[in-house]
Amino acid sequence: MEATLVDTSRRIGTIICALALPAGAVGCGGHGHGPTTTPSTPKVTTLGRTAQNAPAGGPLTITSPAFTDGAPIPARYTCKGEGIAPPLAWSAPTGAALVVDDPDAPAGPYVHWVVTGIAPGSGSTSAGQTPPGTTTLPNTAGQAGYQGPCPPAGTGTHHYRFTLYQLPNDYQLPGGLAGAQAAQTIAGAATAQAQLTGTFGG
Repeated sequence: MEATLVDTSRRIGTIICALALPAGAVGCGGHGHGPTTTPSTPKVTTLGRTAQNAPAGGPLTITSPAFTDGAPIPARYTCKGEGIAPPLAWSAPTGAALVVDDPDAPAGPYVHWVVTGIAPGSGSTSAGQTPPGTTTLPNTAGQAGYQGPCPPAGTGTHHYRFTLYQLPNDYQLPGGLAGAQAAQTIAGAATAQAQLTGTFGG
């Protein structure tokens, strides 16, 4: 009778293991001491890199401590003041370029500043500074630098767009571009954009 009970117990154990194994159960052997296995954890990859080595992502943003979006640009950063670039802060997950233009100019969009080669990540500049490690292309006036807002008298309030364009890491801007042509080429290659707009009246 005892042997029958033991044999029955073993059969029940075997049935339980057989049912459990497809669900990933481990540790069921002939005598309860069989080998166990630990499921491997697959590595998560991002753009071909392991997650821990992948660059931190985040939204594309551009702001200025000198003025908020849609607000007037302080005179210091215009032709009525020092005419220097306003301080900026930005976040760019990949490489980026900055274009400052005036879509309200009488002869069509007027490009005040073109900066390329902005490195991935977050950055900022103080008043009068250009983002470090970048290249400045000629603006509509032919100057490789920032030109402050200076709308013609009597033309009302103009809107100045500080547009940060996200570009592919391997993107190379063709040489010899300037002003509106450079701005259009950058906009055409961009994968995303963020914009800060300031106003100034002529």
